[in-house]
Amino acid sequence: MPWREETLMSQRREFVGFANQADRTMSLLCRRFGISRKTGYKWLGRFRERGVEGLKDLSRRPHHSPRRTSDDMEQRIVHLRQAHFIWGGRKLNAVLKQNGQQQIPAPSTITNILHRHSLINPEQSAAHIPYRRFEHPEPNDLWQMDFKGEFRTGNGYCYPLTVLDDHSRFALCLKACPDQRADTVKEALCVVFRLYGLPWRMTMDNGAPWRGNAPARWSRLTIWLIRLGITVSHSRPFHPQTQGKDERFHRTLKAEVLRDFAWRDLAHCQLAFDPWRDCYNCERPHEALRMDVPAPRYRPSVRPFTESLPPIEYPSDSIIRKVLGKGQIRFKGRTVFLSEALCGLHVAIRPTQHDGNFDVYFCAQKLTTIDLKYVRSSVEGRRASH
Repeated sequence: MPWREETLMSQRREFVGFANQADRTMSLLCRRFGISRKTGYKWLGRFRERGVEGLKDLSRRPHHSPRRTSDDMEQRIVHLRQAHFIWGGRKLNAVLKQNGQQQIPAPSTITNILHRHSLINPEQSAAHIPYRRFEHPEPNDLWQMDFKGEFRTGNGYCYPLTVLDDHSRFALCLKACPDQRADTVKEALCVVFRLYGLPWRMTMDNGAPWRGNAPARWSRLTIWLIRLGITVSHSRPFHPQTQGKDERFHRTLKAEVLRDFAWRDLAHCQLAFDPWRDCYNCERPHEALRMDVPAPRYRPSVRPFTESLPPIEYPSDSIIRKVLGKGQIRFKGRTVFLSEALCGLHVAIRPTQHDGNFDVYFCAQKLTTIDLKYVRSSVEGRRASH
């Protein structure tokens, strides 16, 4: 598969960023990006020679450009602010450093310049409040996934699907979806998994399609993720802080892309999402990352995505039960509901250290604990009905 034109530069930047990491295998990386090893080495060589400029197609620019006349630093700041209208002094200072500018003003000076040019609304200015932040130690330890609130387009609604790496804040997915159905999410995730590999764990909230209908905790989508070897967790009800990084990503997306804009259709939305995601990953400084950008902190997973689901296997000492048509299993004369998404699949039951308690697993994921003291047997149920 060749480079996709709409995300040409973003894919090349991601590719050379990953290829420069010491532990990367060029053959595997080229397969994930759908290019030949010859093409991969070509873009890596151009990047090492000329940096990001070397990733542009040679036919679209002259081989040699005359040196541009240096603009006044104040005008550079004004133009940069106009291009990114919510970036403050700290971010603009970091971006100028990334671009190799000389004699860069301090963030406070940049803020004063913005005030002089009426590029900051005094009512919107607020003191910087430090936060206590937690992040997982390695990329792909945890991905956060959610839908940004829907908004209207000219011919329907758009539901932006977002996936963020917890450690690096690298945006793995920003997809304009027509709905929030499980099949829609699965299709988008397959694209992400093919390119970046599989994470160890994914977390999401308690709404559809992440969670089944009450009282089921597991949906058809999360069962598929578990089959792939991904541990699934849900945020605490009414605690959006559990998904804090993805929620913050949504705020930035709304402020920089979605506000005060009329969208024709999903294709129009995606046309804006792709370059903004590239900017977010490769250009926009993050205070949580000490004004670094996410891309250098991220690397693809060592766990490849396989198109066919692996077989379900359990240790030989497990008690195996098949999930029945109503999402239930029968165990020691009792009927226990798990999830209709598990119908026809097998689960493993293992005793715990507590007498009468048994853990129920699907693949490597613990689903629930059965406490025989609180689960009525079928014999007791029949007696109570007479």
